[in-house]
Amino acid sequence: MEATIKAIHFDISEKLVSFINKKIDKLCRRYESITDAEVNLTLVKPETAKNKEAGIKLTIPGAPDLFASKIADTFEEAIDLSLDALEKQLEKEKAKK
Repeated sequence: MEATIKAIHFDISEKLVSFINKKIDKLCRRYESITDAEVNLTLVKPETAKNKEAGIKLTIPGAPDLFASKIADTFEEAIDLSLDALEKQLEKEKAKK
């Protein structure tokens, strides 16, 4: 599954796109019920040290959408933090079923 990636107010590099797709694919292999992933990347104003925000929304049939958004020094770090939060949500959702 390919994630939908939106870079808001900046151009995204191919390296970052492949990093995101690799991480999302890894998550989708562990949790096959994920049907869609949407990633929003934003530069937070003002230009401070922690100004990269990554928001990730996962769609799972028969369950509410899962969402996590984190801010970090780099987009890669923000993606990792968001995915960690989503894994916890996925575990809780899995336990419900």
